[in-house]
Parts: sequence; structure tokens; C-alpha cells
Amino acid sequence: MSVTVITYHRVMGRWEPNARGRLAQAAMALYVEQGFEQTTVAEIARQAGLTERTFFRHFADKREVLFYGMEMLRGLLTHAVADAPASATAMEAVGAALQAAGALLQENPERVRLRDAIVSANPELRERELIKLAAMASAVAGALRDRGTPEPAASLAAETGIAVFKVAFARWTSEPGQPDLPEIIRESMDEVREVLADRASV
Repeated sequence: MSVTVITYHRVMGRWEPNARGRLAQAAMALYVEQGFEQTTVAEIARQAGLTERTFFRHFADKREVLFYGMEMLRGLLTHAVADAPASATAMEAVGAALQAAGALLQENPERVRLRDAIVSANPELRERELIKLAAMASAVAGALRDRGTPEPAASLAAETGIAVFKVAFARWTSEPGQPDLPEIIRESMDEVREVLADRASV
């Protein structure tokens, strides 16, 4: 893949607005150009026209550049579950929340797919991704419990939802011609319901 590395000017002060965005964009470009392992924090900061101190003000390490967006997703999911109609079942609340998350990712599909390619190519990053997804499932289960869903139903619905999200996301990133991510998530949730219904009818 050919990526043009963006050069940033150093004329901005260290409190330049959107420093986090500049650092993230610079890091992504460098990860693609020379590899995640070979890229240093110093190079990212220099590419963004900022200092290493500024980098560490926004990110704990160079891995977090790829994962800070997952905190936003976790918050979106838990709020969407909490805001679901009182009449919604646990799986309906989770499904609606996942579609909302899919819509957010759909806003910048090129960046999302690029990030996925970088993470998928590195075992350490793949492991970190799984840890973040597990934390996401735990947060969704907590939001379901707050709605009154008892255990183990809350954890089962949350874990199932995250599993559906992983499958739908992999399908969407690997096949760019697929429908929008929220639609794939909806279809995947419907397929899970059909599988469970078939199982119940046996």
C-alpha cells in the first residue's frame, strides 16, 4: 500500500489545538511506511511537529495511538444500552448499541481499515485488542445490569454482542464491497437469533 507521509510544520506552539489528532495521523503514516516496531515516539512527535513530552501528555505509549478510540466506543456502547427503550430486551439493547458503534466507525472507513491492518500484523497489538474488547464486553454487561438484567443473562448478552461485533467487523474490513458496517451488524444479530431459535426448536 502506498501512503503519502504528511509533513507537519514546527511553527505551532506546543498547545496547538488537536495535537492528539496530529500525533495519531503522524503515527499511522509512520506505522504504514516503516512498520509499527520500527517507529519510535520521537519520530512520531517530530513528524507531527510536536515534542515527545506532548506525545506522552496524550498517549501512554505508541500502542495507545491505535487504541484510544476504543474508550470512546466503550462509552458510546454503555450509553446506548442505558438509553434503549425500557421495553427492549437485553439483546435488542446490545444490538442497537452495536449498530451505533458501527455508524461511528463508518464515518472514516479508510482510517479504520488501515488501523485494523496495522493491528492484525502484530501479535502484541492483537493481544491488546482482545483485552480492550473484553473490557468493552464487561462495560456493556454492567450497563445491562444497571437496566435490571440479571446475571448470567447480562454477561451472556454482552459477550454474545461483542462476538457478533468481531465477526461483523472482520467481514466489513476484509471485503470493502460489503454493505455499511451497521447493516452487517444488524444482519449478524439476526443470524444469531435464528441460530438460537433453531437450537430451541430441537
